[in-house]
Amino acid sequence: MSLLTKNRPALLVLEDGGLFSGSAFAGRGEVLGEVVFNTGMTGYQEILTDPSYTGQIVAMTYPLIGNTGINPEDMESSGVHLEGFICREYQAVPSNWRSRETLKAFLETHDKLGVEGIDTRALTRRLRLAGAMRGILTTETEDLDGLLQRVRSYPGLVGRDLVKAVTCNRPYRWQDGRAVPLDGPLTAAARAEAARRRVVVLDCGVKYTILRHLERLGCEVLVVPARTAARDILACRPDGVLLSNGPGDPAALPDIVATVRQLVGNVPLFGICLGHQILGQALGGRTGKLKFGHHGINQPVLNRRTGRIEITSQNHGFMVIPESLPAGVERVQDNLNDRTSEGIALTARRAFSVQYHPEAAPGPHDATELFEAFVRLMEGG
Repeated sequence: MSLLTKNRPALLVLEDGGLFSGSAFAGRGEVLGEVVFNTGMTGYQEILTDPSYTGQIVAMTYPLIGNTGINPEDMESSGVHLEGFICREYQAVPSNWRSRETLKAFLETHDKLGVEGIDTRALTRRLRLAGAMRGILTTETEDLDGLLQRVRSYPGLVGRDLVKAVTCNRPYRWQDGRAVPLDGPLTAAARAEAARRRVVVLDCGVKYTILRHLERLGCEVLVVPARTAARDILACRPDGVLLSNGPGDPAALPDIVATVRQLVGNVPLFGICLGHQILGQALGGRTGKLKFGHHGINQPVLNRRTGRIEITSQNHGFMVIPESLPAGVERVQDNLNDRTSEGIALTARRAFSVQYHPEAAPGPHDATELFEAFVRLMEGG
């Protein structure tokens, strides 16, 4: 009996030999990536378009996916960045007033493979016990030995710089909810007269909603490539610099860390997700790999200053090791599930960062106040 099912059959093979069968509801082909699970019940469009998922095959734990379709408002970038997408059951007929196309059509437009029928409960249990694993998703072959050989030769995410695959090629201004090319050199960008503050965003794979929040608060937003030199950033005379989210191993970005180290103390800094890990290294700390990462919209975070607990949106497989941080760097927030560090601050140098996503998209809005806190920091508050 064939291991493959009918209707464009598909296989998922994990590096430990785990085998899952299903069928492709979108696309065809073969993709490699780190296999992770996301516990969000909603927000699959934001997950698909979040650049932080580059290099990953994402399995949704919620069993029914596709029922809200795809709309232009919930895009977090201009494309789909994950390597492959897995769900238990695909809903082919969306029912939502904002929907403009089906999930199937969207994935196929972006040449991505979507697979349903896999036992996502069993897959999630396996990843929780063994940790995130390299995997291969295919519609092309039943050769298990060959698939296992290819997945075990895949490098995974540790030690890989994936920022270079998602950062912008040239600086741009975020204005009226869209990217607007600069007329001339970055350092000559004219300051917007009505702007409350000028923010330079170091683009390591920034989500659009981060930019939307900054613009909503009246900031002029300039987005620059991740390898922009500190002197060019400072030459823009920013009131603050935001270090964005992004994919891959933060330890593989020593040049970006060196840039941020030059910015510390010279301008207010706010780091999000990968930006948090970059700032942690710039302050003298180290990063490490989590067993299976945090991917979902229901992660509880404790603020050690106030005792307040926030429910947060998260997407990361690496962390800042708090014990590695030097004296003077405050450990502000902790994850209540596994006690990993979720936020740090160096108040004297006007720098702070969080591991989670305060912009949500998807997820709860408990932490959106951090953008207002960043504006207050830029204003001297």
